[in-house]
Amino acid sequence: MRTFRSRTTVLGAAATAVLALALTACGGEDTGTKSAGPADNSAPAAESAGSSQSTGTARTSGAVKDAAAKGTGSAKGSAAKGSTGTSSSSAATCTTKDVTISAAYQGGPPYTHIVLTAKNTSGHSCRLNGFPEIQFLESHKENVPAVAKSKPAAPVVLTSGAPAYALVKLSDGGVDEDNEPVTAFSVTLTGGGGTAAVKAPGSEGIAVDPAKSATGYWTYELRNGADDF
Repeated sequence: MRTFRSRTTVLGAAATAVLALALTACGGEDTGTKSAGPADNSAPAAESAGSSQSTGTARTSGAVKDAAAKGTGSAKGSAAKGSTGTSSSSAATCTTKDVTISAAYQGGPPYTHIVLTAKNTSGHSCRLNGFPEIQFLESHKENVPAVAKSKPAAPVVLTSGAPAYALVKLSDGGVDEDNEPVTAFSVTLTGGGGTAAVKAPGSEGIAVDPAKSATGYWTYELRNGADDF
């Protein structure tokens, strides 16, 4: 009987130990399930991802604003260029019906130069192209050559009542030159503007040496420094 009780006691103690271990194991699993460790770790990750997305949105918005600003600047630049270009390109070519052309002496005797003035009398703006195509003599049908250094950067656009000028060389002023008297001459406006007869200044007209004559381009102002030839 004692032997049986001892075995029973030992078996009971062993069973109790096994049960205690099982309970301990179960308690550990419950503790792990209730642990907030993984949840806590995931929360910062979510916040970090949210911050990254927010930053990206802010940068994108900034880029859009910058692009819009640049686009606006480009539009203004184009509009400015467009309006500048339009002022000369949209103006019709001046014709002999739009302008009155006259000639006057430049300087004193011997008169080696004259000044042509083209005044816009049309009541609207028009464009003078290039230089006056001049023929002084019936015996010389070639146009008087133009002096390249007098060419302006852009065509001359005349508003109503505004003048343009062109300096014209007649001769070198020497007594031994082969000069011919001219009381009137023709001026053709470049670009299909027609031809006008212009009276020479002075009661006796002007003395022209066809081999020495030259003309400047139409300009807003008579620039003696650039056009003195």
